[in-house]
Parts: sequence; structure tokens; C-alpha cells
Amino acid sequence: MSIKFKIILIVLPLILLTLILTVVSSYQFATKGITDIAQEFLKFKSEEFKKLVENQWSLLTSYNLTENEEFVQSVKSTIQANALGLIKSQSELIFALDAEGNIGLSTSEIKNAEAERSIYKKIFDQKESRLFNPVFAGKERVAIGFYFEPFDWYFLITEEMETFYKTVTNMTILSLIILVASLIISTIVLYFFASYLTRPLTKVVNTMKDIISYNDLTSRVVVEYKDETGELAHTFNLMIGELEKAYNQIKSYAFKSAIAQKKEKKVRQIFQKYVPRDVIDQFFAHPESMLVGENRVLSVLFSDIRGFTTISEGMQPDELVQSLNRYFSVMVDIIMGQNGIIDKFIGDAIMAFFGAPVKHENDALASVLAGIEMTEALDTFNKNQDELGLPAFHTGIGINYGVVTVGNIGSEKKMDYTVIGDMVNLASRLEGLTKQYKQKLIISESLRNKVVDDVFCRMLDKVAVKGKTRGVNIYSVERKLNDASKKGWYYHGEAMRNYYGRDFKKAKEQFREIQKYLPGDYIAEVFMERCDRYAVNPPPENWDGLEKMTSK
Repeated sequence: MSIKFKIILIVLPLILLTLILTVVSSYQFATKGITDIAQEFLKFKSEEFKKLVENQWSLLTSYNLTENEEFVQSVKSTIQANALGLIKSQSELIFALDAEGNIGLSTSEIKNAEAERSIYKKIFDQKESRLFNPVFAGKERVAIGFYFEPFDWYFLITEEMETFYKTVTNMTILSLIILVASLIISTIVLYFFASYLTRPLTKVVNTMKDIISYNDLTSRVVVEYKDETGELAHTFNLMIGELEKAYNQIKSYAFKSAIAQKKEKKVRQIFQKYVPRDVIDQFFAHPESMLVGENRVLSVLFSDIRGFTTISEGMQPDELVQSLNRYFSVMVDIIMGQNGIIDKFIGDAIMAFFGAPVKHENDALASVLAGIEMTEALDTFNKNQDELGLPAFHTGIGINYGVVTVGNIGSEKKMDYTVIGDMVNLASRLEGLTKQYKQKLIISESLRNKVVDDVFCRMLDKVAVKGKTRGVNIYSVERKLNDASKKGWYYHGEAMRNYYGRDFKKAKEQFREIQKYLPGDYIAEVFMERCDRYAVNPPPENWDGLEKMTSK
């Protein structure tokens, strides 16, 4: 779309809005004034006619002739004659209705009076004293009336709706004609005005097209006006003069760019060992966002080697480094195979997260599967350690799922792409609880709720970790269970329900039953001991089963 038409589309609505507001406001004031005058005039007629009727009746009253039917009929005839005198148009009609809907008097013949008697009776019953809009003989009218008790008549002074609002209708048509004419004239004037303004721009565009088509940098634009458009043409001419000089520089820059791309590729290959590839791609594309964080829901995994200080003291440095490198290699491959990101190595510990910078639909499940695979891979790793005469590694893994802050944290000179927040701290606490509960892997309730349909989950306890007062449910997890384990986990669930329901005797029996299917199960032993303790010293009424943890 050309600038000319853009100017028209911008300015025309402003003009149109002004015209509409002006016409509509003028129309509203005029129509209201005319309508008010017409209504007041109709009311005035009604009041004058009412006075006339009352005066005629007062004459009869003053001479005690109200019982004389001849004089009463004479008064009615006089009233009808006066009503005819009030009529100013052929469409105006004054008449009276009795209680049965009959026409008492009328200034002209009313068609279908018998057929519409029910309508007249309804009007009589309502005895409306304000303006209203009845329909007589198929025509809507504006009417005002009054009830005269001596005759038991309801008088109506009416005018056809079309005639009553004729002036208003004419004003409406005239207002629309003025609005349309003004819009057409404004559009034509605006078109020529826009053409005049944009003519220098059109010449600049045409000259540019010629330069592109013929590669002729000698073309120039004639400067017509001493204003911004003239300055644009002058500047354009200067720019064309500099283009040829810039051409050689562009070729030089293109050559340097090709070399820079090769260097960038090498840098990427090197830094992918330290920073996730997705992060590198993101920050090469948007370097301005390198220190910007965002809140995101993802899984955080902590893994730690138990008793690593003792292990390291019994190994030669080179053996220790080689064992750690083999261990890290196996675990990193598993985490990355599940689309996880290695955040950092904290000594012998691994911190990883799933769901950033690229989010996947199954990040929660992927983190759990990674944890399970890490525990399974550790058995193979330890067999290799035994063959080499080296000590086995024993690990604990904690995984949490929730909202964290993720981004590059640090300064312009040194930064880490990492996650921080309360959910991260809880994941670290869960990893610490694996030793206390003698489990290889512990997950949070929020993560359990995301993966419960895909893996087997077993509630271990309801705990408040160090530094927190609010409790969280913690779970162990397995990818598959044999028949005995399934029964043991089932009884565990029933026992936990009875335990938290304060039926400690029944809960203990069920925890003992678990030992048949899971011999030596540590969790069952812990809860049997608690059941014995609470059976002797019951917990308080507000007890919710929460256990305070003092370890990390």
C-alpha cells in the first residue's frame, strides 16, 4: 500500500469522526428541540381542550341542567365543534371513548371502529395521561388524553406518527446527505493533497528502482521542495554517491565474515563441552539476553557419591581421577540421553535439570527415567570397579519438579547458565534424605504427580526438611516391579493410610506383612518402630504425621 493511501486512511477517519460528531450532535439537539416543541404543543392542545370541556359542563352545572339530556347533547355537539376548530391537519384526530370502547365523538370518521372496540376499551381502562403511541386502523399515532368523569368519556388528541415526526425525518435525511457529501469532498481533497506531498517520495522510489534494475549509480533525484522531502532527496543523492565507495568495503566485510563464521564454529565446538549447545545457539542469536533470567517449571536432579572422602583417601590420585571420569562419563551420557542439561559438577556431585533452555513435553518423566537409569548403570560401573580392584561407588539421587529461575547468572566476565530457587534447594535436600531412608532415589510429590501413570511410586514419609516448616511427601520410584514387590508396595500403601489415620495397631500389622514380600525392608521397620512408639504415647490431636528432618 502506498504512502498516499496510508495518509488517506489515517486522516480520513479523523475527518469522518469529526463530521459524524458534528452532524450527530446537531441532529440530536435539533430533533430533541423539534420533538419537545411538538409534544408540548400536543399537550397544550389537550389542556386547552380539557378546559373547554370543563367550561361547557360548568355552564350546565350553573343552570342545573346536567340532568336535561337535550342540553347535555347540545354541550357534546359544542365540544365536537370546538374539537374540529383545534384540528390543524387532515391526519390529526380528536375523539372520545366510553367504557365499552364505543366512539363518543370524533372529528372525523374512524374506520374499523367496531373491529377495534377491544383495543379502544383497553385504552379507556388504562386512561393514560401521558404521551403514548396507540395503533388505530393500522396506523401508529402519537396521543395524549384525559378522562372526563361527568360524561364517563376518555378524550384523545392524536396525530399520525409519520406526520408528528415528519420534520425530524426530513432532518435525518438532510443530515445523512450532508455527511455523505462532506465525506466525498474530503476524500477528493485529501487525495490530491496526499499526492502533492508524496510526489518527491515517488520520484525517490522510481530512481531507486532504476538503480537496482540497471546498476546505474549516476542517477539522481531532482530536489523540488525546501522541506523534509527536499532534504530526503538531497540526502538520497549523497547516499548514492557513497554507495560505490562502500561496495568495495562490503566485499571486504563479506570475506571477513566468512572467516568469522569458521572461527565461530570452532568456538561452538569447544564451548559445547562447557555450556549446553542450545544455550550457545540462543546467546549467539540474542547476545543482549545473556544476563536475563526467566521463571520456568522444570525438574532438578542432584546426585552424590556416598562417603567419597573415605573412598578418595584409599585410592591413588590417578586412579581416583580415572574412576571419577568413567563414572561421570556414564552418568552424563544418561542425563543427556534424556534431554537433560548438566548444570555443574560439585566435587563428586552432579547437578542437572530437565526443561531448559528447550522445553519438552516429557521433561518430568525424562528426569525420573534418567535417575532410574543412573542407579541401574551404577551396578555395571561397580562390577568394573571390582574387576580393577577399586572400591565401589554408592550414590543417592534426589529429584524435584517445580518453578525455578533459570538463566545466566554472574557478570559480563564470568557467568554460569544455571537454575536457582526454593525448588532447587528442595531437590538437594531430597538427595540428602536418600542416605537417611536408605534409598537410591527419592522424588518429590510434585514430580510423583506428573509421572505416577508411567512408573511405580511408593510414599516413604511426610517430612519437613531442614530450614522448612511446611511438610512434603517423599517417594521412591521404580520402572518395574516383580509380583512380590507389587504386593509389598500395595500393603505399604494400605499401612500408610492406617498410620496417618492413627490406627497404629493395624498399621503395624500391615507393615509386618510387608516383610514377607520385601524381606528386611528398612521403611517398614522404621514405621513399625513409630507405631510402637505412638501406641504407647499417642501424638497430639493436630498431628499430621510430619517428621522433622535435621540433616541437609
